[in-house]
Amino acid sequence: MTPTAALAERLNRDCHCIGTDVDALRAGIEHDLAARGLKQPIVESHPHLFSSAPVFVANAHAESMQRIIAAIESVVATPQWQAATLVDAPAIAHRPQAARSVFMGYDFHIGTHGPQLIEINTNAGGAFLNAALGQAQRACCPEVRDWVTTPVDMQTIDDVLIATFRNEWRLARGGAPLRRIALVDTDPASQYLYPEFLLAQRLLEAHGIDAVIADPSHFALRDGRLECDGAVVDLVYNRLTDFYFDAPEHAALRAAYESDAAVFTPHPHAHALYANKHNLALLTDAERLRDWGIDPATVDILIAGIPRTIRVRAEDAETLWAERKHWFFKPAGGFGSRGAYRGDKLTKKVFAEILEADYVAQAIALPGERHVDADQPLKIDLRNYVYNGQVQLLAARLYQGQTTNFRTPGGGFAPVYHPPRSIS
Repeated sequence: MTPTAALAERLNRDCHCIGTDVDALRAGIEHDLAARGLKQPIVESHPHLFSSAPVFVANAHAESMQRIIAAIESVVATPQWQAATLVDAPAIAHRPQAARSVFMGYDFHIGTHGPQLIEINTNAGGAFLNAALGQAQRACCPEVRDWVTTPVDMQTIDDVLIATFRNEWRLARGGAPLRRIALVDTDPASQYLYPEFLLAQRLLEAHGIDAVIADPSHFALRDGRLECDGAVVDLVYNRLTDFYFDAPEHAALRAAYESDAAVFTPHPHAHALYANKHNLALLTDAERLRDWGIDPATVDILIAGIPRTIRVRAEDAETLWAERKHWFFKPAGGFGSRGAYRGDKLTKKVFAEILEADYVAQAIALPGERHVDADQPLKIDLRNYVYNGQVQLLAARLYQGQTTNFRTPGGGFAPVYHPPRSIS
């Protein structure tokens, strides 16, 4: 462990001098949210959305995560990868897209072996919330004050996020004007991260882009154009977890995607290439990667940085059950930790259900810990928000339990700081 990594670990254990300035958080976002119909203050309606403490991550670990992400991106770009990942994907996922997909979420744990990639998500939520959170941090110790992200930094992040949407549009439509973006999810107002939609809407409108938040039922395809309540939509920011628009209520969106009536980001093609958890098994299959001609150094980065992952097969049931404490079981098409189980928590009944479904088993990579108070430490999950292979924002989620959640007192989204030097 490097000295800076050791310092980060010590700070995560012992530092309690930085926290969220609730007044600043309210000043930064409450007015806008209230103006857009969110009646209850976010710190009351979502008490476990934001943690009171930041997470410290060594620069070396941040750089290691970037290298792992770059290695994955280089493999995904190969014809061999595309053929292997699309072979079982539905037809809608086979359509190549100029758009790269916004807010790719590369989630990591940092343990004794450094950063370990746990999964990739193509519709990772929280980026706008974390940008707002960064403006509400304070430090009472002079030694760490320089590590706190400033409002100037956060303004830069806001500009980067807007540029991401504009670039998606440019890649797909060239120099045509981008007039309206639809932020789409099922019954958006009922979603836990609905406040983020309101923040995104505010930010887009501040940059001259009309933005609507809508359920799929509000859309129709007319004369080759996608409309939302009668108004033409240019680009869809897609937060649906029906990744291939299979549900009947998503027929208009599916038709618009298939006919290129609007630009979609993220989209089914990206989900098949990145987010299906079968892909993690491919990324940790060193022999197959070498057979594809992948650079040996890239293979080494992937094998070291991603816990071994295998497809769950009925013929391996006896071995998997005997070794279950070493595995984390995840549905191949799952999201939001739904249907995921640590092996040591499995019952025979659940294991039988896993064998009949489409699952992968991933070697357990324990998360780091953040000690917020004297109570049980919180686990750390690190999310890299990535666009076109580049990390735009690094955030953390603090939680207790098997998987990330927003139900833990003291937990929730937390900003990330990089200690630059030792502190005596």
